[in-house]
Amino acid sequence: MSTILPIVAFVIILVCAGLLFFLTLPPKRRPRWGLRPITAFSELIRSLGLSVEEGTRLHLTLGHTGITQPTSASALIGLQALERITAVSSISDRPPLATSGEGSLTLLSQSTQRAAYRLNNALDLYDPQRGRLTGVTPLSYAAGMLPIAHDENVSVHLMIGHYGPEIGLLCEAAVRNNAFTLAASDSLSAQAVLFATTKQPLIGEELFAIPAYLQTSPAHVASLRVQDLLRWGVILALVLSAVLGVFGWL
Repeated sequence: MSTILPIVAFVIILVCAGLLFFLTLPPKRRPRWGLRPITAFSELIRSLGLSVEEGTRLHLTLGHTGITQPTSASALIGLQALERITAVSSISDRPPLATSGEGSLTLLSQSTQRAAYRLNNALDLYDPQRGRLTGVTPLSYAAGMLPIAHDENVSVHLMIGHYGPEIGLLCEAAVRNNAFTLAASDSLSAQAVLFATTKQPLIGEELFAIPAYLQTSPAHVASLRVQDLLRWGVILALVLSAVLGVFGWL
């Protein structure tokens, strides 16, 4: 048994790598199928277009975890979303703002925005003040975002990162200003607050699907499809083992 498990794990890794490579190929060389519809992302894309057309601002907040902390995965997802959104709306009258509650995360947000402007050959439009540190404690971080919600003409708030219950302060401010909010967090306490205070919360692993739905890169879409295939594989394995157990063949 101890020798079989490593072999099975190695086979699974090979299968995943093969599927990832195959699904990253250009569409003409592989079958095409769409991602399952999630209302939150459809509303987000619509709100992004309206924000650019109306000259309002988008605000993306990345949480208050350090980049070296175990909870940094959600912040990395937020940075990927920030790069894509900045690239799409960099020529807007009011380019997007990024806030965070940790110094290294703030520097990364500024670097991410700079890279997006460079990609669009618009580096002269880059302003490091659009990546802000609003506070170094959870409450000061949340309180520092409130003036942005009220005074920066923000019509879209994206909350992607690690938060505590204090994120409810920003949610309330967004509701008062009739702004669209899309929220996702790896914290259970934050998920509870976001589920009760936002119209479009993302629950659980939907957080990690954000780059794929924003079409950040083909690799993100391919990885999400591989996860779906593996999920169906696990379901079939469970059903098969149950059937074999009923007939006494297992």
